[in-house]
Order: sequence, then C-alpha cells, then structure tokens
Amino acid sequence: MNQEIIQGILIPFVGTVLGAASVFFIRGQLKKSVEKALSGFAAGVMTSASFFSLLSPSLEMSSGMGRLSFVPAFAGFWIGILFLLLLDNLVPHLHAGGEEEGIGNSRLRRSTKMLLAVGLHNLPEGMAVGILYAGWKSGSTSITLASALSLAIGI
Repeated sequence: MNQEIIQGILIPFVGTVLGAASVFFIRGQLKKSVEKALSGFAAGVMTSASFFSLLSPSLEMSSGMGRLSFVPAFAGFWIGILFLLLLDNLVPHLHAGGEEEGIGNSRLRRSTKMLLAVGLHNLPEGMAVGILYAGWKSGSTSITLASALSLAIGI
C-alpha cells in the first residue's frame, strides 16, 4: 500500500485516539460553562469542516454551471441532512443523558447502542475527511495535503 495512503489513514486515527484518551484524565463532572464552551468549539470545528471540505469545493467544481452552480452543493447538503435524520430515527442508540433513541424495544445491549451512537456521530466526519483526502489523491489542484491532514486531525 502507498506510504501516503497509510499516513493519511493513521493521522486521523491517532488524532481520534488521543482526543478520546483525554477522557481518562478528566476527574469528576465538568462545570456547565466548560461543557458549553467545549460544545461550542466542537460545533465551530464541524461547521468549518463542512464548509471548507465539502461545500466550498462543491461550489468551486460546479462554478461552470453559471447561476445554478449552487444546486449540487445545496442538494448534497440536504441529502446528507435527510440521510442522517433517517439514521437517527432508525438506528437504536443512546444519547449522553442515557435516553434511548431510534427504533424502540430493540434487544441490543447498552454497549452496542453506545457503539452505534459513536458510529452515527463519526459518519459525517469520516466522510468529510475521506472525500477531501480522495480529492487530494485524485490530483485536484484546489486541495492540498496540508488541508486534508489539518481537517483529519481537527485543526
């Protein structure tokens, strides 16, 4: 396998592992203000990741369509929202407070539901990183390796 592909896969993996490992260093309950600040930061990172890795390149690629150049980005954005909403309603999973969502009365264990919740959360992020990295590997001049890796590690 190509060395660049291995690095492209390992860098987001290591970043995710290090981010998840930070949970083991937090003792007790976080203050509400800290929780809100961290949630706001995460929302900002996800918003910028959505725009810079998906919407902006889509708008650039469809610029030749003239006045309708926004249609592919608009359609893809809403298809993604509806797909995630469908998954959120169908896949049995747990939210932070322990409340169950998705199809009711599933016979899945609590740990399986938590695993499904993490997967549901990480799906859009993984797709954004994968699409950006694939664009870079295909030779797109508007995508650099630095931008692909910075999105992958959350900068």
